[in-house]
Amino acid sequence: MQYLFIVFVAIFISGCSFNNGVNIEKVRDLQEVSQDVHSYTQGVDDGYIATLEEYKEHYFKPWKENTIETPLAQAMWAYNIFTPKNSYGENLQHIDQSFFNEMLHNSNFSAYATLNEPALTLKNLNLRAFPTQRPLFKNPKQAGEGFPFDYLQNSTIGANKPILVSHYSKDRAWVFVESSFADGWVHSNDIVFMPKKSIETYVRGKESFLLKDNVAIYDEENNFLFYSRIGMMLPLMEANATTTTLLTVSKYATNKPFFHKSLLSSTVAHSGILAFNAKNINAVIVELQKMHYGWGGMYGQRDCSSTIRDFFAPFGVWLPRNSSKQAKIGKVISFNGMSDKEKIATIKKEGIAFKTLLYRQGHILLYVGVRHDKVIVFQNMWGIKTIKNGKLGRFIVGRAVFSTLEIGKNLYYYDKKASLLSHLKSMNIVGY
Repeated sequence: MQYLFIVFVAIFISGCSFNNGVNIEKVRDLQEVSQDVHSYTQGVDDGYIATLEEYKEHYFKPWKENTIETPLAQAMWAYNIFTPKNSYGENLQHIDQSFFNEMLHNSNFSAYATLNEPALTLKNLNLRAFPTQRPLFKNPKQAGEGFPFDYLQNSTIGANKPILVSHYSKDRAWVFVESSFADGWVHSNDIVFMPKKSIETYVRGKESFLLKDNVAIYDEENNFLFYSRIGMMLPLMEANATTTTLLTVSKYATNKPFFHKSLLSSTVAHSGILAFNAKNINAVIVELQKMHYGWGGMYGQRDCSSTIRDFFAPFGVWLPRNSSKQAKIGKVISFNGMSDKEKIATIKKEGIAFKTLLYRQGHILLYVGVRHDKVIVFQNMWGIKTIKNGKLGRFIVGRAVFSTLEIGKNLYYYDKKASLLSHLKSMNIVGY
């Protein structure tokens, strides 16, 4: 199932139990490895690594489908994984069976894939495994569990993005939707259905990519619509040296799309895909560094795979949502049977800075080059595994950082068996 891997991510990568009495400043990597992206982008080739047409093919895919492609069993994955015995709620107590009964009833899966209508998101949304905002945690007493690892969070999806609607929940407060990269439940009043003529209007314009997060976007009367996100693609209406006008969408009270002209600074939006060069890489990474770690993109933040996905989007590279699927894009080199020393040698020989991904189960990293004979990566991470008196824990980092593949090695309670390097499974080169 598409999201089964989520169940294992925190076990291998993340956690939230204790920091073992140390401060983040004591992680040697974060002091000795430069956190300035400009340190790594000299000599990056200037060119394009993808085409706009290919990106659009993926981006608008939900509007080209006649029916939901996600199998019903996959849409119901969480019901097969979680029970009252292994599920905890926001009060950190076991979730009662009545909650699961209510969710299953309201999910209305007997109507699955009966609507199959194209729609557009109206704001940045959480894609949920159940039609609820309530969280579901595994045992919060265990390292790597509890906040922020809400397992009902499939992903997030930006505003004004194409989706296909499967069906309504029983109470019609939710709809199950499929996007180009993930699926799940969203509030029904946060989308607008798109008739054929509206779709034609929307896709007709020249494409513009947004390059900054959290810029407020308004309609002509200065009414707030939504916040920008890096990698968001919107139709371009006109542009000059200082401003860019984009086509945005809200809805009438009758649930029909209403088109707007939204004016932004020219520093926020770029016409077409970006050239893959040092200047543009620097600009995108600097924005990504402002974000904290957010499991499944929650709280307006990013996790490891959404960070990688949004990094490549302005350059016209569409990536899947999950780290395991991102690791299969482009030229793949397996590390099966390799020692740590052989992995490092292979990365140094084959890796292309800012185009190469390194994968371990549940986690994805961006290779940025070699400094002082050490492989340097960019990653959005929750924490470093620790072990104290036989008890597993985590040293929390909680943000996007540049590091070596042995980040945290200097910590007294560092769990040597859990190093990034020792668990790397493969590398893959994105683009062509």
